[in-house]
Amino acid sequence: MKVTVTQQQLAHGLSLVSKAIAPRSTLPVLANVLLATDEGRLRLSATNLEMAITCWIGAKIEEEGAITVPSRTFVDLVSALPQEDVTLDDIIKTNTLNVHCGKNHTDIKGIDAQEFPPIPVPDLQDGVSLNVSDFKEMIQQVTFAASSDEARPVLQGVLMEINDNKLSLVATDGFRISVRKGELSGATGKSHKLIIPARALNEAARIAGNSDEPLVMVVPPSRGQVIFHTTNAELVSQLIDGNFPDYKSIMPNSYKTMVTFSTPALLKACRQAEIIAREGSNVVVMNVMPENGGPARVQLSAQSEETGQSEIVVDAALSGPELQIAFNVKYLREALDVINTPNVILEANAKNTPAMLCPAGDNSFQHIVMPMHVN
Repeated sequence: MKVTVTQQQLAHGLSLVSKAIAPRSTLPVLANVLLATDEGRLRLSATNLEMAITCWIGAKIEEEGAITVPSRTFVDLVSALPQEDVTLDDIIKTNTLNVHCGKNHTDIKGIDAQEFPPIPVPDLQDGVSLNVSDFKEMIQQVTFAASSDEARPVLQGVLMEINDNKLSLVATDGFRISVRKGELSGATGKSHKLIIPARALNEAARIAGNSDEPLVMVVPPSRGQVIFHTTNAELVSQLIDGNFPDYKSIMPNSYKTMVTFSTPALLKACRQAEIIAREGSNVVVMNVMPENGGPARVQLSAQSEETGQSEIVVDAALSGPELQIAFNVKYLREALDVINTPNVILEANAKNTPAMLCPAGDNSFQHIVMPMHVN
């Protein structure tokens, strides 16, 4: 193999695929990135066997070929090179990659490309076309609610359901539920119910970038995988096998108290309360009280034995009876961070039942948060 690429393109491609590198593995080749010529472009691939990321970059190809080199060494080297053309030339007999850029010459010991795990090639004709900007927003609004507990792998995933042109994403860690619904640009005639690792969805959003081109999702039959494909990048992920919780049975059908806030005002108040609450049990008590002839008065209280206490008052519109309820303030703040409307609605029935946050005037996003018990 002998190819010439720009340093900027090579560095960008490596930044995409290196997220799939296995930090620790018994297979040395999994710590490597694959470089291979592919129909006039240079293909970069990395995998940890659960997720694989591939990126294609423009290149001048003099000789076809492929090699794998240690990811960390290659990434650090490329980032340190000047912004000039980089020539990559592999020495087959010794599995060595010669990297030449300007006055820089470096030889990197590699591993034969034949030892690199094969990456499936999707049949794009069976794919579902996703609008990149809409899908990225949907991912942002649910993945933060997925669990990080490795003992509960199903909760580390996001439930994706597709029914013709309807799409929904759901994530929960057992204390909160994020539900985001959307529509595809056209009827697909397909039906899918998948549990996709939250990390893989975040990486799919990252490789899609800000392109106007559609992101094509392919679910190969009977392989337990999902593939997200764009013109210049591709992600393959294993699906999570298991039963996703019946989240619909937890979501209340109606609410007695509805409080409408300014989204920036409530978010600012939660951030202020979190400064004190995070040093203790992360609890904020929300006291919603009606005011005669004016907006409701909502008091957010947080305290910590080590740090102190704080009280923040926010104006709101109240419909229904007054309410006192406690939440994990981090959960409130993270939900508010992904709500883009000027106003947000909090709905609740009692201090010990689930409450819901949703954007005012938009029912496509619902965030259920369980209250906390305080003395």
